[in-house]
Amino acid sequence: MHYKVEISNVSTSGLKVLKNSETVELLERLQAGDKEARRCIIEGNLRLVLSIIQRFSNRGEMVDDLFQIGTIGLMKAIDNFDISQGVRFSTYAVPMILGEIRRHLRDNSPIRVSRSMKDAAYKALACKERLQATLGREPTIEEIAKDLGVPREDVVFALEAIVEPVSLFEPVYSDSGDTICVVDQIRDNKNTDERWLENISINEAVKKLPIRERQILELRYFDGRTQMEVADEIGISQAQVSRLEKSALSYIKKNIQ
Repeated sequence: MHYKVEISNVSTSGLKVLKNSETVELLERLQAGDKEARRCIIEGNLRLVLSIIQRFSNRGEMVDDLFQIGTIGLMKAIDNFDISQGVRFSTYAVPMILGEIRRHLRDNSPIRVSRSMKDAAYKALACKERLQATLGREPTIEEIAKDLGVPREDVVFALEAIVEPVSLFEPVYSDSGDTICVVDQIRDNKNTDERWLENISINEAVKKLPIRERQILELRYFDGRTQMEVADEIGISQAQVSRLEKSALSYIKKNIQ
């Protein structure tokens, strides 16, 4: 993802970064009716938007889209900021920008969630951001539920409903071209029997494998172990387990065709 974004042919890398005192002065001018001050505040905080959207670089979203959504959050922060509270503008703006981006990602999630559940989740997230600003730390589920006046379970269900799904084949680690995916971290407790070895040709192919490869296949497919568990047991890295497992399966396939 590249973060050198241009808006109206103006590169954000050349935009001025405002000090907090300058932002406060511009906010005072804005509240006094100076509309030009609003534009200056927006331009002076676009770098903040750019820094925030980097957190979402692995979502597969277009950087221009995230930047525009984040800028909407920035403008909402400008319009709702209360100077009298004595809080730095950036402290108030960051959760507003994050919230706007997260709402966009949730609304475009492939998982269908009811509107009532989404509304409950939005309220919980807004409450979480407000309590975090007040407490100076992330609030607990119990604190959010108490503030909203709802059962703890309702908050948990609402927040879980909008969590973005992860593909089982999403890479979590890569070493020298050997990629480990989410599916490799999951224990299979249902398919640990020896049905796939009932075929004589497969059995013979397995017998021809080196001892270590046979041990890996036995632990992975008979005992239902994860690659990490196998690596710990036989004393090699998980990347090596992945490589040897793939090599052994490839050998078996070639010998039964």
